Amino acid sequence: MNPIPITHHTLVTALGHGRAATFAALRDGRSGLARRGFETADIGSWLGVVDGLDTLAWRDDLAAYDCRNNRLAELALRTDGFAEAVQAAAARWGAKRVGVFLGTSTSGILQTELAYRERDPATGALPNSLHYSETHNTASVARYVRAALGLQGPAHVVSTACSSSAKVYAAAERAIRLGLVNAAVVGGVDSLCMTTLYGFKALELTSAAICRPWDAERAGLSIGEAAAFALLERADSPARPMGWLLGAGESSDGHHMSSPHPEGAGAALAMRAALAQAGLAPAQVDYLNLHGTATPGNDAAEDRAVCAVFGTDTPCSSTKGYTGHTLGAAGGVEASIALLALEHGQAPPSLNLQRQDPALHARLLREPLQAALKVVASNSFGFGGSNASLILGAAS
Repeated sequence: MNPIPITHHTLVTALGHGRAATFAALRDGRSGLARRGFETADIGSWLGVVDGLDTLAWRDDLAAYDCRNNRLAELALRTDGFAEAVQAAAARWGAKRVGVFLGTSTSGILQTELAYRERDPATGALPNSLHYSETHNTASVARYVRAALGLQGPAHVVSTACSSSAKVYAAAERAIRLGLVNAAVVGGVDSLCMTTLYGFKALELTSAAICRPWDAERAGLSIGEAAAFALLERADSPARPMGWLLGAGESSDGHHMSSPHPEGAGAALAMRAALAQAGLAPAQVDYLNLHGTATPGNDAAEDRAVCAVFGTDTPCSSTKGYTGHTLGAAGGVEASIALLALEHGQAPPSLNLQRQDPALHARLLREPLQAALKVVASNSFGFGGSNASLILGAAS
């Protein structure tokens, strides 16, 4: 593929609001996770919670969209001048030529959970204040972002669990290449809710200890929430790139509803497809941001896939020890972290790694990697064997 310029990006996680706060935490080895509950749910785990959502001022004309998920999206739109960058792109290309391609997992399901507390005691009817299509519905976040930014181009949501907001990069690349749009807002938003917390607890995938990807004693994931956006444009855009999308690979092995293929077969296919689209050999990748959830099965499967594709020399790390697993937002968050690594010439180490599992052979970073990074990769793998891998290049 012809490289696609990424002319702006931002993210909001438990580490803080924006690129500077995120990089400072990564540089200092500081996690945003805390041992806490959320709402009425306390699953005895560590969570990555975003501050400032409840006090965020809201637009009256978009009142029906008000929910935690869309508030998280709005906070990211206001961060790092992202909304202004999109509006400049809309002025360049026209509002109808800017698409919105976002990923989410549970969207605004919290709004419905809260509404169930207010059911009519006689009829069981939900309150009129619940606007399902603007909050709970999976498509609501793309509808909201499109409306908030004043865009008129195509918009859709990908919901393939934890690969969602990596796959939208591929969707946007296709739309730009086919001439359907000239620019695209991509990324993902996923907010905490009781369904997510109790669901992962029921699957026995959470840990009472902070998550420890690739560690011999890893016992499960730590859940977080986040929003991340990037602006992709045609190659002839006058805007200065912050990085480049060089390749995107996707696969779906359908091995199991919630467990990965034990040999990482689909994951390896996605990584090879991304490299092929970028026209690069594995040795040309300077750093790989792992999916790295810290569950025993996922880390083992990804390790086999990474070693099959890249061998054991490519520096790798999982950044979920910083942000938590942000589920449908993880691909977008980790793409932004990869872009920060390219910008600053520093890849973060895996937090909480005490003793690497001797059965896992990928080269996990214990200390920051300081180097003139030119090409980085980012993996995102979801339930049902939905896999995505991105190859990103430095701005210069």
